[in-house]
Amino acid sequence: MPSTPHHLVTSPGWRDPRVANLIALALAEDVGDGDLTTEACVAENAQARGYFLTRESLVLAGTPLLEMLYQEERVELLFPDGSELEAEFVFARVEGSARRLLTLERTALNLIQRACGVATLTRRYIEALKGTRCTLLDTRKTTPGMRVIEKLAVQAGGGTNHRIGLYDAILIKNNHINAAGGVRQALDGTRATGLPVEIEVRDFSELDEALACGARHILLDNFTPKEVAQAAGVINGRARIEVSGNLALPTIRAYAEAGADFASVGALTHSAPASDISFRFE
Repeated sequence: MPSTPHHLVTSPGWRDPRVANLIALALAEDVGDGDLTTEACVAENAQARGYFLTRESLVLAGTPLLEMLYQEERVELLFPDGSELEAEFVFARVEGSARRLLTLERTALNLIQRACGVATLTRRYIEALKGTRCTLLDTRKTTPGMRVIEKLAVQAGGGTNHRIGLYDAILIKNNHINAAGGVRQALDGTRATGLPVEIEVRDFSELDEALACGARHILLDNFTPKEVAQAAGVINGRARIEVSGNLALPTIRAYAEAGADFASVGALTHSAPASDISFRFE
């Protein structure tokens, strides 16, 4: 069975225009008409060097953002995204205008801390799944405006991106089934698209109906590991099995061992704590 979802689309990159737009928005939000403190305290022609330092163990992510932020400065990236670093590691240096280094500091930290937090939590889930055939997927449960960055951070942590938005894959969820009038009606409505279709089911009755309609990718929503194993027996290789709902680090391996091909975990992005990182002048 393939190791990636059949509906998976091409993931974005750090040079995605949405990343640049987010950076511009973040700077407008923080700097506004100018950095009053820095302009009052620091000479306009002053030059400086600084470095980014881990304050705890983490998985590095988002370092290309530094090159996008510090476009007028010299940036040195010391480790690639995906690196596991202990506390007190310097992972990037920047040199240039002292004013700009100070003005950009908080925006850079906000973005990098968020990206590293997502990557670090993702790596913990990947380690919990080690040795199974289950692929870890992210979801659309992301911070508004930061989806691309958070999904790239999931990649850095070793996870796989699910659909990016509503526009790039068909995923029939329970409210679609309710609105369409049932599983069969919802699936029938998607056949004209010619696209691969994934459908979420809530119980064994909906599972049987989805299989009878030829569904090839089924999302078992809020099933227990025992129920997933039972469903895997019913499916018997006729469809790929994805699980979601209440998946957590202590339980996710049980779902994988029960027969899940994919596990989609919203916590990767909606519950990841920001990593502790500092920026210091040399």
